[in-house]
Amino acid sequence: MAVYTDILKELRKDKNLTQGDMAKFFNIKQSMYSMYESGRRTMKIEMLCKLADILETSTDYILGRTSEQKAYPKR
Repeated sequence: MAVYTDILKELRKDKNLTQGDMAKFFNIKQSMYSMYESGRRTMKIEMLCKLADILETSTDYILGRTSEQKAYPKR
């Protein structure tokens, strides 16, 4: 599953979060999160879903499947 790394980085910066902040959300090292953000590692679906929640967007936006940044309504 290819995450669009430029979108991911932009979303994080828009929220004024560092890679270290993101790593804390997932209880991982900053270097591990950096690998996800740079595309050197792929993340599990559960992590992608949590990431979309944290960044207030949809998984489809992070994956580059839509240009609509707004999160989907909750069920």
